[in-house]
Amino acid sequence: MSNANHDTLGVAVPVHESDPAEALFHESWSARLRRWVLGVGYALKPKRIGLLPRIWLLTCAQLFAPEFEWHRLPERPHYYTWRGLVGVSNDLSVDALVTNYKRGLFPFCHIGPMKWWCPDERAVIDPAEPHVSKKLAKLLRQQKFHVTMDQRFAEVIAACARPREGKVPLTWITPQIMQAYYDAHEAGYAHSVEVWDEKGNLVGGLYGLAIGKAYFGESQFSRVDHASKVATVALHRHLAAWGFKLRDAKWMTPHLESLGFHPIPRDEFLRLLEHETNMPSAPGKWQVDPSLMADGLKNGQQKQKRSTETMA
Repeated sequence: MSNANHDTLGVAVPVHESDPAEALFHESWSARLRRWVLGVGYALKPKRIGLLPRIWLLTCAQLFAPEFEWHRLPERPHYYTWRGLVGVSNDLSVDALVTNYKRGLFPFCHIGPMKWWCPDERAVIDPAEPHVSKKLAKLLRQQKFHVTMDQRFAEVIAACARPREGKVPLTWITPQIMQAYYDAHEAGYAHSVEVWDEKGNLVGGLYGLAIGKAYFGESQFSRVDHASKVATVALHRHLAAWGFKLRDAKWMTPHLESLGFHPIPRDEFLRLLEHETNMPSAPGKWQVDPSLMADGLKNGQQKQKRSTETMA
């Protein structure tokens, strides 16, 4: 962002204001080098090395294509391997995100040009389907956490990008991705759920993209046990109350299965998307509904003073 002051001659002089997200999204040279080294190692693993010829072919085709086609993904994509590689495009504008997500595509990339995917199967859940374990239900009743929405989006996505304890420090949530989804958040499409402890510390959260009545989960984090699960419960209650019928989580994993997600074929997923993403919606900031917090999830909105616009 920038404004303009005037010097003694009346000439406009730009004054640059720092974006509060810039520091959170900054990647040092050492971190970038580490990401590239680990990213190359990731791509060369036996399970993934078979994708490299296709990625090289797509990258070369992009480089030698006319400039107006550099960021164009195929209208009738060929899905390469079960992972569903579709093409490469560095266009992560809000319009591109919304358009491509409605087609079932999503960006995922550690290094190099941005790759777009649409797997053979998608992990999905109907938010109205309750799936809370006894242990989690007990934790909710203890009221150790309070929850907010769209209060600290930049902090949540930056936390999701940080290395996880005991895991290889490689993330696909690069500064490019963080800025793209932050822009989508500012446009009212990307949303975060924040989980706070009793001392007011941000201990967990998640973020994703909402289009029509479909929610596309991107990532989550926990600094204490079960904090991200608390965020998931809060999110699903609100999505169900707002009439959402579909929550997508990309590739199926054992963790997602434990949360109640199940895989569906690509064709079925695309049929659902065509309906749900064209349902009426109201992009804007989301706000916690206190009536949905009755059994232990405290409404943290009252503790966070920043105003938000209630989801219509």
